[in-house]
Amino acid sequence: MNLRTNWLLCCVAAVSACQPASETTPVPAAPAVAEQAAQASQNSSGRSWWQDAVVYQIWPRSFADSNNDGHGDFAGIQSKLPYLQELGVDAIWLTPVFEAPSYHGYDFTEFYQVEQDYGTMAQFEAMLADAKSRNIRIILDLVINHISDRHDWFVRSAKGEAPYKDYFIWRNDLPADGWGPAWDSSKVDPKVVWHYHPERKQYYYAAFGASQPDLNLQHPDVIDEMKKMAKFWLDKGVAGFRLDAVRYAIENGPGQQADTSETIQYWQDFSSYVRSIAPDTLLVGEAWADLPVAAKYYGNGKALDAGFDFDFGYKVLALLQTDTAVKAEFGTMNNKNNQDLQGQNPVAVQPLQANYAERVAAAVPMGYFSPFLTNHDQPRLGWQLNAHQGKAKLAAAMLFASPGTTYLYYGEEIGLTQASDAEHIQRRAPMLWDKSHQAGFTTAKQAWVQSAELFPPQQGTAWWLPFLTEQLSGDNTVADQQKQPKSLWNLYKILIQLKKQRTELSVAGSYQATALAEGKLLQLVRELEGKKTVFLLNISDKSQQIPAELLQDDNLKTVWSDNELTIPALDGWQLRIWQN
Repeated sequence: MNLRTNWLLCCVAAVSACQPASETTPVPAAPAVAEQAAQASQNSSGRSWWQDAVVYQIWPRSFADSNNDGHGDFAGIQSKLPYLQELGVDAIWLTPVFEAPSYHGYDFTEFYQVEQDYGTMAQFEAMLADAKSRNIRIILDLVINHISDRHDWFVRSAKGEAPYKDYFIWRNDLPADGWGPAWDSSKVDPKVVWHYHPERKQYYYAAFGASQPDLNLQHPDVIDEMKKMAKFWLDKGVAGFRLDAVRYAIENGPGQQADTSETIQYWQDFSSYVRSIAPDTLLVGEAWADLPVAAKYYGNGKALDAGFDFDFGYKVLALLQTDTAVKAEFGTMNNKNNQDLQGQNPVAVQPLQANYAERVAAAVPMGYFSPFLTNHDQPRLGWQLNAHQGKAKLAAAMLFASPGTTYLYYGEEIGLTQASDAEHIQRRAPMLWDKSHQAGFTTAKQAWVQSAELFPPQQGTAWWLPFLTEQLSGDNTVADQQKQPKSLWNLYKILIQLKKQRTELSVAGSYQATALAEGKLLQLVRELEGKKTVFLLNISDKSQQIPAELLQDDNLKTVWSDNELTIPALDGWQLRIWQN
């Protein structure tokens, strides 16, 4: 039974009380798609601009504080645009910037107003314009599955007011027929997703907790409002949207809370509208699932442009982790092969080649899947690798050797780590710019991660200063690493340059991952039309001889080496890169 039929099922999104609460005007008609706009969606190779791009993810609250209140903001991000331009990134993905009651912002109370902690709309627009002048695009994080329970729509829906009464999914009784966590159909607990509202005296569906009720994305008014909201930001000049929790848009009952055909159809319709407004808009979906499931959101070319390759990051971590106390998170994925890799000889499994083969088998364009190492929902790469800079370099090499849009989480370019993983805020803590007060993030006495107002005493904020002191005792800041030619930061800068300059590193280039020396060496080769880049990684703690054919090939020139070129071997966890 489809519980959405009579305005009964829901999905995640964000809304705006800045619009008149009773307004349900239709979506503005989409303008005709101009030939010039269509051409703008492609780069010089004829591919869409994002397919070979490097996208830098920023948690705005933690990047740079311009007004000394301890919170990162738009003006702070703008002040760091020269840094990002020097690094070479093509686009910035900003996690939620709309007004919200939580520190993380994934529970919007507004669709058309920016988070006041980050600044004004004028400051957002100034940042956007400055980024555009530097050929850096801005991508916004968009939640279309749920909104805040403090949003005016939900408040009115709980009162039974028209037309908001059916903007969410309500039912009279707590179901007892198999409902549970949306991302795990094997677990049954209706109370996880159905929540009682004392005013309406009914239960409402909220996959991500009672404070974030799901929107009813089969209600025509809600569908139109989501399109209006997307157009509002596209008209301001944003280049795309990272779409949160795309798997859970429309539920059809127990065991059918994710990846339904109606969900795919919803994204096809939304994407069609967005493309009619701005053909060069990037729509990348967060489908935290194995590749065959994530590939569904391509929708036969009619839904999303790209999806994150979670499997890739897990395989990278499995190759590099040697401390059994630290393991990759597996989130909502069902694939256990990544767990099986840890501690095994990678000769037989060739995990990165297996990942590439899965992308091919998914029957979507190679550029659809976007590789990344970690994001704001996962323990930082630096922490998972025990702050081992050599391993972090190898992870960077694996990332940039992989075809597709490359995503980089802020701080990964310096190996930013965390004190522990006791709270998610540690995965999202301030950037380390230099060795000044608060690592150059803010001149305020306290950074936001120390706010007792944001975080109750039982959660604790005392971890930050000891962690910061420890980090500043080493060469862990941007300023430190920029001075060191062989630093992780300089490797990232070179890898980004190579991705821009070398056609074989585009999505069109071939890919081959080969295990050598009984799995202790990993060779990654990208080739296209006679151009070749070879990455050789020592994924062991012992010195390994470099294959003679690489050393004796006069056509190959070294573009990066962790050790002296006269040494015919790589020490433990070292890297060398050649190109012809």
